[in-house]
Amino acid sequence: MIIDAHSHVHDPVHGHLALLDEAGVDRTVLLGTRPHPERADGLASFRHEMAVLHETVSGAATGADAYETAWDELQAAVAAQPDRFIGFGKVRLDVAPEEIAAQVEREVLGRGFRGVGELTPPPDRAELVEPVLAAAADHGGLPVVVHGYAPTTARDLATLAALARRHPRVPLVISQLGGLNWLTAIELARETPNLYLDLSTAGVVLAVRLAVTEVPDRTLFGSDAPYGDPVLARAAVERVTKPGALRDRVLGGTLAELLGL
Repeated sequence: MIIDAHSHVHDPVHGHLALLDEAGVDRTVLLGTRPHPERADGLASFRHEMAVLHETVSGAATGADAYETAWDELQAAVAAQPDRFIGFGKVRLDVAPEEIAAQVEREVLGRGFRGVGELTPPPDRAELVEPVLAAAADHGGLPVVVHGYAPTTARDLATLAALARRHPRVPLVISQLGGLNWLTAIELARETPNLYLDLSTAGVVLAVRLAVTEVPDRTLFGSDAPYGDPVLARAAVERVTKPGALRDRVLGGTLAELLGL
């Protein structure tokens, strides 16, 4: 089974399905989103969507309204394509730990999602993720995905690794291979048994090759669509692996085990 470990809700959804079919991807982890760059029809509208993205990944999007629409949109997409989409729900980090725990129960499990993410703490504030990890551990070790590209910092990656060691039952996934800090992300994953790396939007194929070599059982094929492309992301994995067990694990076997598929 080929599973894309990282994608976002598309508008319209059928455009995403066409990309998955072209890439030969069976299923994808689907994350909610506020920005929709695939809707843009020119530079001005694209800049608008990127401004929303910047607000989101910098941790500036707070309040219930910033989440409710994305939760509903994600739930509708998963309900429409349950055989293709595996929903992961984001929760707020700007509330008390007990409310975070309640959101994991209500907005993740209550909506039928299988994991938590993509979390976007403000830069150098990755410690805000810890209540989510505690709640995930209370529910049998739900996978948790945290944004890894800028503005996430190398310090944030070190904090996430420390939190992962504090919550060893929770698979913690750093997305986008840690962005420009990919070498640090790989080093930290080598030292942290429950720290995973998704390879989405990796900047250079050398980083993909090194991650697969150094952390073969905890690297996950991902596209970050619509920002990345499933065809190209799969090609990168196949470029640095040979047909066989390792490639199969990276392209979906490891994630299938994590999710009990």
